Amino acid sequence: MRQTHHPLKAALWMSGAIFSFSAMAIAAREINATHDSFEIMAARSVIGLGIVLVAGLATGQLGRITADRLSGHALRNVVHFTAQNLWFWALTLIPLAQVFALEFTAPIWVILLSPLVLGERLTRPRLSAAVLGFLGILIVARPDVSSLNPGVLAAAGAALGFAITSILTKRLTRGETIIGILFWLTVFQAVFGIVAAGYDGQITWPTAETLPWLGLIGVCGVLAHFSLTSALMLAPVSFVMPIDFLRLPLIAVIGALVYAEPLDPFVLCGGAVIFLGIWISVRAELGRRRG
Repeated sequence: MRQTHHPLKAALWMSGAIFSFSAMAIAAREINATHDSFEIMAARSVIGLGIVLVAGLATGQLGRITADRLSGHALRNVVHFTAQNLWFWALTLIPLAQVFALEFTAPIWVILLSPLVLGERLTRPRLSAAVLGFLGILIVARPDVSSLNPGVLAAAGAALGFAITSILTKRLTRGETIIGILFWLTVFQAVFGIVAAGYDGQITWPTAETLPWLGLIGVCGVLAHFSLTSALMLAPVSFVMPIDFLRLPLIAVIGALVYAEPLDPFVLCGGAVIFLGIWISVRAELGRRRG
């Protein structure tokens, strides 16, 4: 598939991914006392698979789903599933601020690995966006990672896994359709989630109270990955992923509005630093495109 370079469109698609991932986080928080992470991931993927099949049938895109790069899809989803569960495990071991700060090192890994794996150029604006973004995350979270422990290592491993997943997704866009990527994503993640959820022989089925939240998670999961994949088709992964830094200050603002959590002034300061880095990167990419 022909790759295009539309940084502004990619940034807009990435904003859709950020809002969708944030909505998923809120929904998961509402039901995490009833369903464990494996059950939530399984339900998300089963619902997502149904949405992908209906959308593909309605648009006549099902014929574009192939198994030509099945090994690439399998590798991407194994890495993603592992990273996701390392992230959930880290949440039970270390403070939330540490988890978020370590998770958001993922764009740094993308910046470092994309030239080696994808042959992308490591430009100064992209590096500036990553550095300023991570600085903003540190201002917001102010973590204490002075001592290594299993929780810190799990969160760091999750960040590396998320970065590799993004790079593998970008590589799949070079020849794969969005419908194909989403189809195999939901299929693999549903199988992994169901097996993991039923491993102990105990599965909590959806209730009248949790089903709407699970439905929202399923819809937002598809929208998030559709938006992310669309962004990766329009711009280099080293440009796209630092935009995800905006998710942390956004979540903090949502927490203040929805859950009356105190809004730390550091959130606004860190968010401004993150936005500055993204603005520098977007402006440079637009200038390079015009040039």
